[in-house]
Amino acid sequence: MRAECREATTLIHPDPQHVLSFDREGRLYTFYDDGILYKRALDSTLHWRRRAPGGPRERGVLDPEEALEVFAHVHAYARRAARELQGGCAERAAREIVPWTPGRLAAERERFSAIYRPIAILPPDQYFAIVVQATEGCTWNKCTFCSFYQGRPFHAKTPEQLRVHAEAVRDFLGRQLLLRRGVFLADGNALALSRSRLLPIFEAVREVFPGREIYGFVDLYSGERHDPADWGELARLGLERVYVGMETGHDELLVFLNKPGSARELEAFVRELKGAGVSVGLIVMVGVGGRNYREAHARATLEALARMPLDRRDLVYLSPFVEHPDSAYARERAAAGLTPMDWGEIEAETARLAAEVRRLGVRAARYDIREFIY
Repeated sequence: MRAECREATTLIHPDPQHVLSFDREGRLYTFYDDGILYKRALDSTLHWRRRAPGGPRERGVLDPEEALEVFAHVHAYARRAARELQGGCAERAAREIVPWTPGRLAAERERFSAIYRPIAILPPDQYFAIVVQATEGCTWNKCTFCSFYQGRPFHAKTPEQLRVHAEAVRDFLGRQLLLRRGVFLADGNALALSRSRLLPIFEAVREVFPGREIYGFVDLYSGERHDPADWGELARLGLERVYVGMETGHDELLVFLNKPGSARELEAFVRELKGAGVSVGLIVMVGVGGRNYREAHARATLEALARMPLDRRDLVYLSPFVEHPDSAYARERAAAGLTPMDWGEIEAETARLAAEVRRLGVRAARYDIREFIY
């Protein structure tokens, strides 16, 4: 049994098969249990994943009763560390971790729900962001493949509501802020708000979370269209990067997905953002449109990316497409007679496109939506 104290986390190593990490509030963060990695979301939902010998990665979510059992094991390890170890780490474990009984940890669900609506998705490099929900839902919310915001009408907080929310987020995270990086303005299209609505939001975020860079989703098709000067003003207020669901550079496939706009419009939008000093994260779905669109989708997307003034500050996310059986996309894909790519084909295509994007001098990364935990 040993413990390790870091600025943002406390680690306990009972033996080589077990490792536990906690935030500075004392709440469980991760628990490696002999081949299974558990990760606790902020609402105390407990996710697990493991890689079967010679097989694919498996993942799932424990029900609340199962999670309580794991929390009890974790609590026993924490009590043992506080009892057996000497020095500052043992004292820190006793002071910060031991008070978090399984029931108290599970009750974080209620605290979370009082502050947040469900956080549907984030870009992978924002999993450690401080999420501030300036809006709920998505301004468009009609893409056939997307189910993240179904049944959630778009709603924007007033500046007063936003400040109360941001302060509640700060208090809820407490010393877990040491683990968190920038601020992500959620939900699906928060940066599509008008300039007059965004400026008070940025001011409140800068006051509650001083010195943090700001990020968020936006599209160029819906909500309020900003002048280039607006983006420059937001950049001066801390906006570092915006994330755009490009999906594909193939206009015909965009129409099939009920995604308005075109590749040329996106290229012009990216030039505006880059000219204002804002970096971009472009999200491309790999496998959408199936085998029928595979080559056209890849060719048009790479051509569109090559025409954009992207540099090493920017990022292209390649997201293996996950078709939901009850989605409008699934119904329309079947009606159109499109043949879906199997998972092996999608993985191979993801690797191929990543190599091609990197040849353009742009960073490429994988974006598996099934891995998202906040």
